[in-house]
Amino acid sequence: MFMTAGAACLFGLRPAASRDIDALNRVIERAVMSWPLPERVKWLSLPSYLYQSIDLDHLTIIVAEDMAGAILGVAAWEAANPRDLPAGKTGLLLHGLYVDPDHWHRGIGSCLLVRAKEAVRQSNCGGLLVKAQAQAGGFFQAREMELLPVLNAGRDYAHRYWWESATPGPLRQSACGSQGGTCADKT
Repeated sequence: MFMTAGAACLFGLRPAASRDIDALNRVIERAVMSWPLPERVKWLSLPSYLYQSIDLDHLTIIVAEDMAGAILGVAAWEAANPRDLPAGKTGLLLHGLYVDPDHWHRGIGSCLLVRAKEAVRQSNCGGLLVKAQAQAGGFFQAREMELLPVLNAGRDYAHRYWWESATPGPLRQSACGSQGGTCADKT
């Protein structure tokens, strides 16, 4: 089922499959190339952001796709290393969240983030950790994620955000999309 996440965008969420790797990597490439960094830095770092089919064995990867099956966004998560988490917490690490720049501001990233938060609750973890690209901080802070302090400059990434799963159960539908959209499984 596809849901409206804004006046001009219909999309659904589903688990990624091996056949999606090339298409979701194109989304990631377009997103990374939009970052305000020197071109050389983007091209040198890009391979570290791309996924391979083997990653499907170790990460949960979800794609947002339009009605024609084109992938518009991708999110991936895994169990977080306890040393990266706030003291005494358990959590998932949002490994990546990318939306094709042609489809920004349509609720896609918000819905992918809600899906990751739902995974936290389903796995009975304490929260969700994101090691964000510097310019993405506003996106995560606007969605109830707290910037974590750097306690150890040699260990802690400066742009770490944490969402604490305070209550069990489903998230409010209003948490998905700034324009009142809702997330939906497409299975």
